[in-house]
Amino acid sequence: MASRFDYFYLVEIQYLGFRYHGWQFQHGLKTLQGMLEKTFTFLFKDEKFKILGSGRTDAMVSAQSAYFELFTNQELDLEAFQKELDENLPPDIKVINIKTVDNKFNVIQDVIQKTYHYYFASVEEKYPFASPFMNCLQHPLDFSKMKEAAKLFEGEREFKYFMVGESENKNTVRKIKESRIEENMELTASFFPQESFVFIVTGKGFMRYQIRLMMGALIRVGRNEISLQDLENALQGNPPSFEKLNAAASGLMVKEVEFK
Repeated sequence: MASRFDYFYLVEIQYLGFRYHGWQFQHGLKTLQGMLEKTFTFLFKDEKFKILGSGRTDAMVSAQSAYFELFTNQELDLEAFQKELDENLPPDIKVINIKTVDNKFNVIQDVIQKTYHYYFASVEEKYPFASPFMNCLQHPLDFSKMKEAAKLFEGEREFKYFMVGESENKNTVRKIKESRIEENMELTASFFPQESFVFIVTGKGFMRYQIRLMMGALIRVGRNEISLQDLENALQGNPPSFEKLNAAASGLMVKEVEFK
């Protein structure tokens, strides 16, 4: 791909994913890639370009800091172009930074680690305006047990029961650097529940729906539907004694992506 273009840029963006069907372009659906390509087509006119994201996100997943690589034959005035790009994108997508990279940089392979946040709360009534940002669960949760369960994900564990799709002939062992639950003090609003929590998880790479399925298991623990031992057994590669629960996408946010 690099040989087709002369200039390479790493673009950092922030977006609210609630009205998008994930990152990847899909005909007839509003996606982040589709919206960005539409905007670049307008700005570049007849000039060729290509964009490549650092990773795919599910429908309704948001990002505080996400990246894509822009390939073009134009040398850009970065300050002026960032302003122009930001002005032409919809209000739920913000350009944070653009910098030049060389043709050896790979926005996918050069990722060191990613951090995700999953926001959630236990509520007695619905909070409709909070729904784009967090999963408000109308069920009591044992947060102390959930915090203990979250620590079980840390280290090199078997996640074949925490993914969607075929696992045959695929390495489903992943190393989780950090996994914890704490009180949410960062993402706040007057229309949020009085108390909310965040599941924080950091690793080099994650499989499809992995974090949402991890969160689903934590919800099951918090509801006392499964035990800590049930979760530990599944992480050792043993067939789980519980059904998968894919937690709602709108509580998930890409928090940070780190490169080499």
